[in-house]
Amino acid sequence: MSLTVLLPRALYPYARGSATLRLDERCLTVGDALSVVKARWPGVADRVMTERGDVREHVNIFVGEENVRFAEGLATRVDDGDTIMIVAAVSGG
Repeated sequence: MSLTVLLPRALYPYARGSATLRLDERCLTVGDALSVVKARWPGVADRVMTERGDVREHVNIFVGEENVRFAEGLATRVDDGDTIMIVAAVSGG
């Protein structure tokens, strides 16, 4: 199985300068994929997830074009070849 995780520029330093993370481990859900990210790039996971394991309020995660907040959250299924995109939410007025 192979997944791609795309990072926003602010997270590059925590991924050894990479914009793209490749996961070859078997992952069935977004939560599984983020567990792999946490094991290999803990600085990335610390900035995406809270201490309780929830996605931080100002972070959005997409599988393809679907925001996981409006799907099954961390239980959103992923398939071989999927792309997970981590995006910093933009807010203000």
